[in-house]
This record gives sequence, structure tokens and C-alpha cells, in this order.
Amino acid sequence: MRGLAVVAIAVTALVNPVAADAPSADEVVAVEREFAADAQARGWIAAFKKYAAPEGIWLQPDPGNAQAALAKEPDEPANRSLKWWPIWAGVAASGDIGFTSGPYTVGGNRYGHYFTVWAKQTDGSWRWIFDGGPRNDAASPFGPETTPLHLPVATSAAGSADKAWADVEKAEASLAASAEKDSRQAYVDALSPDARVMGSPAQPAVGAAKHPDELARRAPSIAFKQLGGRASRAGDMVFTYGEATWRQEGDQRRGHYVRIWQRRGEDWKIVFDELIAVPPPKP
Repeated sequence: MRGLAVVAIAVTALVNPVAADAPSADEVVAVEREFAADAQARGWIAAFKKYAAPEGIWLQPDPGNAQAALAKEPDEPANRSLKWWPIWAGVAASGDIGFTSGPYTVGGNRYGHYFTVWAKQTDGSWRWIFDGGPRNDAASPFGPETTPLHLPVATSAAGSADKAWADVEKAEASLAASAEKDSRQAYVDALSPDARVMGSPAQPAVGAAKHPDELARRAPSIAFKQLGGRASRAGDMVFTYGEATWRQEGDQRRGHYVRIWQRRGEDWKIVFDELIAVPPPKP
């Protein structure tokens, strides 16, 4: 199952350098800010209905169509308790998919970090195809005034969405096989040095020096099963998501992962990874 559709384009080479006029992540930062402002103006339910793509998914706690769930919710009374702002963003060389991430608060006393994957529509607008992130124990030190950092646009590409998807499927399978033996080492091998990793109540781990802290909070053995995702037309960026199962303190646990893979030279590296646990059933 490929999940969200993968769009392919005709190309003349398997590896294409990125053009000098590569798109900027400012585009997705701008639409994220519009999305957040709309949530304050009309309430978060109305805003989510407007900005979610028809195929957009979120975790409920399993992956489900966001628009189908939102259709059951009234826009009024408007709920403006949810606030968020971007502090990190990236975009594909082909300018058709991108992402944003940053802190969120609920009622000023519940904290977390969101991660949103955006896809450009045929009319040129951006709509999100995934939205979700973990709760945190404390507020982020980065406030709404923070200037978002940009992931550098890839300098090489696989040449097509289909080729990129096939490459990343192999990378996902390799990571899954290694993670069942040693999840932490599997991630060390797959993560880019500048990757962001999150999922625990701690703040996101940014950079290789911080990765071990977040990875140590995960189980030493994790089983991953890919469910879907999307590749950019240029074949330089791939979004994937799937299931994860592990044992914690003797109990079987499960959750879901979300990743962004980016082409780095001839290799694929994870530049973002989050692991969201499904709360255990109440006794």
C-alpha cells in the first residue's frame, strides 16, 4: 500500500542537480502562519477544515482521514485555545512538498511540538497531508517571535518520484530490519547529522550531539511497518509514515512513526523522525 499518491515526472537522468533557483521554505512558513492565524480568528476546527487536503491524515490514535473526522465537528462555538508557530521548515527542490514544525500550546498550560507535511495543490495553494506531534512536559524556549530555520534544499535528486519512492522503500526496509536488533544503532546509521528527532515529553533533539538522548528514551528493539507517504517530483524528498511496536517494562506497546528522508549525494538520510506512542488501554 502506497497510501498517499506518488506523482512521477519524466526525466532524462537518474540523478539531477538542484537548480540555482530552488524554491524557498518561506512558502510553507507563510502558509503555516496563515493556518495558525485562521485558528485564532475562526477557531481551530474551522481552520483545520480549510487547510487539510482531501487526503490529509492525522493520528486518532491510528492514521485516519482528517476531513472525514472534521466533518463530524461543528465550527461553532469557535475554540481558540490551540496556538502554534513554526520554528523549522523545509521544501523539496521541485517545490511540491514541504514541512513545518514548531511548538504548540493548548490553553496556555499544555505543551507539545507539531509536525506538518504540506503538498502544493493544482491551483497553487498549499494544503497539509499530515499533521501531528507529541506532547511535552514543558514549554518550548522558542516563542512566536522566533525566526524559523530552514533545512537546506537538496543538492541532488533521484530524478523522479517513483525512483525516490523505490529507493526510500529499500531504506525503510533496511532500517526496520536493523531496528528489531538494535533500534538506536539503526537510527545512528540512518539519521543525518542535522536531523530533528522527537516523540518523548522532552524537547526535540536537534543535531547529532542530542540524538542519543532522545534515542535512549526509545525501546532497544522496535518493529516498523511502513504504511504510506509521498515523494517529491524531483525525487529529493520523501515523507513516510507507518506502524511501530515494541516492549516496554514487559508490556507490548505500539505507536506510529513519521519521517522525512532527503537525498544527500548518492544516499538517503532521515532529516526528521518522530515516534508517537498510542496510550496504553486503561485498566
